[in-house]
Amino acid sequence: MSTPFPFTAVVGMDDLRLALLLNAVSPAVGGVLVRGEKGTAKSTAVRALSALLPEVPVVAGCRFSCDPAAPDPRCPDGPHETAPGTSRPARMVELPVGASEDRLVGALDIERALSEGVKAFEPGLLADAHRGVLYVDEVNLLHDHLVDLLLDAAAMGASYVEREGVSVRHAARFLLVGTMNPEEGELRPQLLDRFGLTVEVAASREPELRVEVVRRRLAFDDDPAGFAARWAEEETALRDRIVAARALLPEVRLGDAALLRIAATCAAFEVDGMRADIVMARTATALAAWAGRTDVLAEDVRQAALLALPHRRRRNPFDAPGLDEDKLDDTLDEFKGEDGDGGDDDPGPDGPGGGGGIPPRSGPEGSGGPDTPHESGSGQDDTPVEHDPGARDDTPAEAEPQGRTGRAGAGERSAVRAAEPFRTKTLSVPGLGEGAAGRRSRARTEHGRTTGSRQPRGALTKLHLAATVQAAAPHQRARGRSGPGLVVRGDDLRQATREGREGNLVLFVVDASGSMAARRRMSAVKGAVLSLLLDAYQRRDKVGLITFRGREAEVALPPTSSVDAAAARLESLPTGGRTPLAAGLLKAHDVLRVERMRDPARRPLLLVVTDGRATGARPADGADPVALAARAARLHASEGTASVVVDCESGPVRLGLAASLAADLEGTAITLDELRADSIAGLVRDVQRDVRQTHAHNGRPRRAA
Repeated sequence: MSTPFPFTAVVGMDDLRLALLLNAVSPAVGGVLVRGEKGTAKSTAVRALSALLPEVPVVAGCRFSCDPAAPDPRCPDGPHETAPGTSRPARMVELPVGASEDRLVGALDIERALSEGVKAFEPGLLADAHRGVLYVDEVNLLHDHLVDLLLDAAAMGASYVEREGVSVRHAARFLLVGTMNPEEGELRPQLLDRFGLTVEVAASREPELRVEVVRRRLAFDDDPAGFAARWAEEETALRDRIVAARALLPEVRLGDAALLRIAATCAAFEVDGMRADIVMARTATALAAWAGRTDVLAEDVRQAALLALPHRRRRNPFDAPGLDEDKLDDTLDEFKGEDGDGGDDDPGPDGPGGGGGIPPRSGPEGSGGPDTPHESGSGQDDTPVEHDPGARDDTPAEAEPQGRTGRAGAGERSAVRAAEPFRTKTLSVPGLGEGAAGRRSRARTEHGRTTGSRQPRGALTKLHLAATVQAAAPHQRARGRSGPGLVVRGDDLRQATREGREGNLVLFVVDASGSMAARRRMSAVKGAVLSLLLDAYQRRDKVGLITFRGREAEVALPPTSSVDAAAARLESLPTGGRTPLAAGLLKAHDVLRVERMRDPARRPLLLVVTDGRATGARPADGADPVALAARAARLHASEGTASVVVDCESGPVRLGLAASLAADLEGTAITLDELRADSIAGLVRDVQRDVRQTHAHNGRPRRAA
């Protein structure tokens, strides 16, 4: 077994350490969601925590870790009334992003269930994590149905498995910790709310702290056991403090004044529901126990708010997480206690803030000495690497919007603000896909309505009971069946085929040139892209943006699910210059080619926003820019990409160039006005209709975009 990095040797990151320790003291707090950039030791701190947890008394031989003092009466391995007890270290179970539902909740032995009629149940990760830590790295990339199962089990303290008429229930109480990089996408608000506490982490910019991080990391890599031994005394002291705080927790008094402060704070910050109030109350109680006190003070309530409320204040993905501390202090001052709450000036047993483990206001960049936890980079998944260049603000100086550089570049206009986002109808791509699970287009998935059966390829995940019985029935006499059960063999089993929804890639190709009404067009387009990003955030799509102006096209927004990064890039997008339409279409072709290699199952939808005009220097062969654009469009059509052209042409005289472009793309054309409001999502139904009509007319089979 590998030696974990000592928790007490981690440098800085006071908020993260405190949140983890509070959950160790009181798992009822509800877990921790750790948000931060890559290489910030999120995984290191979580893995280090498990070594601090006290040993767990368990029933000998019980696969579900029942407590000998209070065994679960419904344990599948029970009853345990007279079973002997033993002790083992607390487990830290990791849930991989690609885990199946059966791996998470457990699986039934289908052959034994059919042939013998017994509940042969193989426990999953939820059973392994009972009375320990369940760690989900990159929780924002976990499939939605797994997150739902996980958080339901965390809320109920039990896992239920219902399969083909067989029901199994077992206890599943664990300390839930998730980590995520916001650059890779956000969790849905309702899932964010299910995590008790949230912490933002970032690497320190102080050279001295970074030097200490590197020094400790190198020392640990050279001699893990020796490095851990040097911190053994501090680890033991912290473990003893956790045990003492757990013992003191039932005696902590949460007075009316503290409850009033909690309720007033949640009301002042307009958080939804009552879960925030309950989490704050439990967190404040754990803070008092951690400080060795039996009374909850105002400072406990304040710290609880800083940990429990920031992620619950987000109304949409564009809202930055955080809390206005001045407003928090004003609210707490307005509701001062009258029943023994000592207030902000009442010190704990170790002085103000000293015994409670409350971090300094400076956050993760505070000072860190030899006894200050945090370490930046443990294991391959936490090695600091350079940020994706696509996430940097690499707009050339001459393209900076007016107001940032003081002047706009020659022939261009400053960036325009996006129109207000709006709710969109569902965009979908024609045909039946097999892409990543999502909530967009029709696809063959592991979850959804059952449409048929097939022989399993690999491990069986979803049994089609009727098809399995039908396959086994003709062979019962030949197999010598004599008892009541079926004689079922492996080749009789049938996998259920299901139809659900997948996520797609919606790629915008936008004319950002200086033609007539460009500012109005860009405002509408930005609003539409932001609206689709909001929708994609909930439906697990990718959205990308390519703009063309001047002499070339550029990828303004690489295909992404990160709404925050997308909104920031769109905000600074300027307009002006010529109209290299062909360059925009070719750039889109390159992006889609790369995305097909990265994720061949994710199907794209191309949205070209232009008036169809094309200007610029002629190539060596003298081809007209409009003809070049038509040639590039036919390249997309030849690869079966579903396409829509949003016609931005205005004025009494219309050339119809956008409609011609749509014909070359084998797509459909709509006007700019139809881009707004509910019309934009309805256009994809027109795409489906037009694609079917076009290929029916041509006598060719319908393509799947």
